[in-house]
Amino acid sequence: MTTSVAASRTQADDYATVRTTVGSYRITAPFVRITGDERLSLLDQFLAKSAEFVEPDTVREALALNEDGSPFAVLLHFEIGDDSWLLPRTEVTAEELGAYLAELDLPAGVEIDVEPEGWGATAFEGPTAWSVASRFVDFDISGLTLHGVTEATLADDQAALAHLARVGTTGEYGYLLLTNAPETAHAAALAAVEEQGGAPVGPEGLARVQAEAGMGVFAAGFAGLSVAAADLSWMVDWERVGEFRGSDGLVKPTTETARVTALAAPADSRFAPGTEVTAAGRPAGTILWQAPSANPEEELVLALLDAPFWVPGLELAGLDEQSAERPLRTATLPRVIARSLTTRIA
Repeated sequence: MTTSVAASRTQADDYATVRTTVGSYRITAPFVRITGDERLSLLDQFLAKSAEFVEPDTVREALALNEDGSPFAVLLHFEIGDDSWLLPRTEVTAEELGAYLAELDLPAGVEIDVEPEGWGATAFEGPTAWSVASRFVDFDISGLTLHGVTEATLADDQAALAHLARVGTTGEYGYLLLTNAPETAHAAALAAVEEQGGAPVGPEGLARVQAEAGMGVFAAGFAGLSVAAADLSWMVDWERVGEFRGSDGLVKPTTETARVTALAAPADSRFAPGTEVTAAGRPAGTILWQAPSANPEEELVLALLDAPFWVPGLELAGLDEQSAERPLRTATLPRVIARSLTTRIA
């Protein structure tokens, strides 16, 4: 029996691909299309930042809350032509998203389509991702700025509708191709990725790069934490409290608030969720999630730490899955300097 190249790849391979070349992956989260002149009024009912000054042909990250003020989802909000599109960055099903949106007051003329038929997307990220993106536009790709969206062309399907957004999850160059010809787009993106020496990447290697970029919540979820404890307060427009769903339940963070913090651990350390973190034998917090082991230099863990232990550079400890005490150190994010910071878009 032979093993395909894709099947033989490890999460460490996928991690290295995103860090050094370009990796592609399908978007599996449910898209939502919102149409109608008053669609931004609908968005302002539940997004924690106002859509008032959102420009056409742009994309931004936004936070949606539950009625009690707890986080529901981190969403990408695209403004493309006369439509708004939403794409969850944190895990949520189409059914959950549809039920959430159904509870809003629908302005006259506004329509919501969850998972519009035929539409899908492919993403590609890495220091050479811009070269792949250049295949889908007829201008210098450096002209597409971060959070910009432009029309795209699929060479094998000139009639297809496609939009290219410069947005990512890893701190490396990132692009997302949204289209009504998703199979054609995925094949074209993958061919271009492989020409650059890249490859399709799986969720584990991708999750590790995301965690190092400060986006571990995309894979870890909210773990039942409040907005403040999940360190998502920066996604809230505190001047609009009372104007959007769940905002009456928000509590502003203080220096006494426990919060999610990244911890670096020795390579090959494994910690179970719920493990106590200690500082000189004193309880300091609880481990919530450990990123996949893909960076050979260290492990990366997310923990909820009490004040003042969430500051960078503190020496802590925790028992691993074999009940051996392992050192932990509070770490700043991003944890790794992205190669894209020193790689110019040619």
